[in-house]
Amino acid sequence: MSTFVSRFMKDESGATAIEYGLIVALIAVVIITAVTTLGTKLNTGFETVNSKLP
Repeated sequence: MSTFVSRFMKDESGATAIEYGLIVALIAVVIITAVTTLGTKLNTGFETVNSKLP
């Protein structure tokens, strides 16, 4: 039993998976923010062009 606990305490693969998960979540937030901002700017541009058409 003590070898199991010792091996469990030394195992860092779970921590690495959590770190990768946090990095992926942060990248996803950045991408969502960028796409939302770009979409808003494109929408404004199309509305401007649409309002100038006869």
